[in-house]
Amino acid sequence: MKNECANPIVTADIYDEYHERLQTCELQFRSFGRIETFCGPCATVETFENHGPVLEALQNDGNGRVLVVDGGGSLRVGIMGDKLAAVGVKSGWVGVILVGAIRDSRGIDELSIGVKALGVTARRTWSVGNGRHGIPLQFGSVTVEPGCWAYADRDCVLFARGRQDVMANHPTNK
Repeated sequence: MKNECANPIVTADIYDEYHERLQTCELQFRSFGRIETFCGPCATVETFENHGPVLEALQNDGNGRVLVVDGGGSLRVGIMGDKLAAVGVKSGWVGVILVGAIRDSRGIDELSIGVKALGVTARRTWSVGNGRHGIPLQFGSVTVEPGCWAYADRDCVLFARGRQDVMANHPTNK
């Protein structure tokens, strides 16, 4: 797995320099996992209270990408836990941004992956259903399209059309 952001990023600094090229997510995420800052091209999944589509995505080669999951904002059940996050690590995903809840947060905190989620719960998914992969997602005043870039730290999640639009010459990548 190669993290394109070799050095820690600071979203406030990125915003100050490139605000006209960025979308700033207005959701208040919590941070989990050992990787505190991450960036990369996005893959997208839409699901509601069902971890199956998340697992399906994480089983694919991550190649340093960020999985963005629109879970409809549900905090009722966790749609990713430590076992799914471990699959993501093994598959080369650098981060997961989840508009919903996770479970097993202590286990996730031991893994070399960055995770942003709205909250945590002990409940798991018992339902099986389909999700949608590779579609534009809208949440928190942003539109996330497959292939756009995510930049995340403890403060914020930013999205840009592409790395060349924002970070190609940023000091964190030199």
